[in-house]
Amino acid sequence: MRPSHAVPAAALAAVLAIPLPACARVTAFEIESRVPYGRFNGIDFVRIEAKVRGELERGDPLPQLDAALAAEGKGRYVTKVTLFAPARRANGVLLVEVPNRGRPISFALYNGPREPATGVGSTEPGTGFLQREGLALASVTWEYGEGFVPPTYRDASGQVRNVEAAAFAAVRDVALFLRDARSDDEGRPNPLLGFVDRALVTGFSQTARFLRTFLAQGFNTHRGRIVFSGLHLHAGAAGQMPILEPGTGAKSANASPTPNVGNPDLRGVQEPPFTYADIVGLMTARGEPQPKIVVTNMTTDYLSIRASLARTGVEGGTADVPLPANVRMYDVAGAAHSLNTTASHPDCERPLGRLDYRPVMRSSMVNLLRWVSGAEEPPSSALMPLVASDDPSLLAAPKHLPRAKVLAPARGADGNFQGGIRLPDVAAPLGVHGAQNAPLTAAACRLSASFVPYGGDRIASRYGSRAEYVRQVEAASAKLVSARTLLPEDALEINRAARAMRWGD
Repeated sequence: MRPSHAVPAAALAAVLAIPLPACARVTAFEIESRVPYGRFNGIDFVRIEAKVRGELERGDPLPQLDAALAAEGKGRYVTKVTLFAPARRANGVLLVEVPNRGRPISFALYNGPREPATGVGSTEPGTGFLQREGLALASVTWEYGEGFVPPTYRDASGQVRNVEAAAFAAVRDVALFLRDARSDDEGRPNPLLGFVDRALVTGFSQTARFLRTFLAQGFNTHRGRIVFSGLHLHAGAAGQMPILEPGTGAKSANASPTPNVGNPDLRGVQEPPFTYADIVGLMTARGEPQPKIVVTNMTTDYLSIRASLARTGVEGGTADVPLPANVRMYDVAGAAHSLNTTASHPDCERPLGRLDYRPVMRSSMVNLLRWVSGAEEPPSSALMPLVASDDPSLLAAPKHLPRAKVLAPARGADGNFQGGIRLPDVAAPLGVHGAQNAPLTAAACRLSASFVPYGGDRIASRYGSRAEYVRQVEAASAKLVSARTLLPEDALEINRAARAMRWGD
């Protein structure tokens, strides 16, 4: 029988209260291939594929771990790691990514050029941004069915169960090995030995929820030391990762599903803790060191996956719960949840949203790096104002949260969403960015948003001339560069594209 996704509040609270004397570790880091990747800012990078083995021991805060230990003696896991490593020390930072549904995310999010757009799953260098910044990048497989093999045991009925929550320990252990270890148990050297001394982590959508749960469960502290000193959580809304209960089957039944218009009451995702004040409060109560956290939300995250609950909570309030001092949150007005690589989809009624939000990913990473190093605090949070809405395209609160109010971003007279970070394409629009796309029953449409172009007459009356349009784009770019939410190199590219556009397109 497939396990229920419901996580009763009392049971979750009991799990969160478990003490955290973490004992797990990587025992083998076996390199299977090593090939050149490219040269960036005078430093050669190599791509390394590795098989990693680890062990969990009694005391790790994992449900069902005792059962797995009784069955195996030690809770062993196996995972895959893809490492993009500099050949010498660069800036001393390791960026760990948590892949989305088996697909690498960082090259699409941070290295993706404006055109041609690259989607999640790519490992092409693109702009080379991460490598030019000197970051070592490790992609750590975590999801059962995608290459992660967790500890198992048999329950009372004889059914084999997977300790899927061991994924939290695996991500932690790989980061600690690459940051701190000299070698594995068999003497194989750490390929980043001497190259890094701090670690950051990033997650997108499903895996931003993974990292919210990672923090709430206490996995960011190991023997009193912080694991990830900075996190970038992108498009994770207000969700959690429901892998605390054991899974069955050849592919995880727990990590994949999410609430949607066809199944709005799915349990296990919209569960406590909701706000970042709640998450940081749990960490503070346990006496853990506090990481720096940057959160980015897209407009679709509010409309289709209830991102407002991470700002207002679920007790009926409509005002923002104040963000902790170690958290910054940035909404990108008009942006889609998905990284759309085409202008249309055969299932969707409208053209797909094509707002290139990757410049905000890059500025967010630069600001996080400077924050973690102590060089400079990031810009203040930039949020879209939220309003009550009876729009049926807004995914309403589930039945198990009867007091919760799901709010929508406010829209202006021109149809575009207000507040947040307004990229030049939205500040000087040629159409409406980010409205819902139909049918909402199709994931490709409800997560892609839409772009509805203005007619030529409306564009002409708004700007008067091509020169005025370019002037407004350049003014918007300059404003964002001054606010440190747009890098100068991205401003140059945005301005160049505006000047190259055929007027009236």
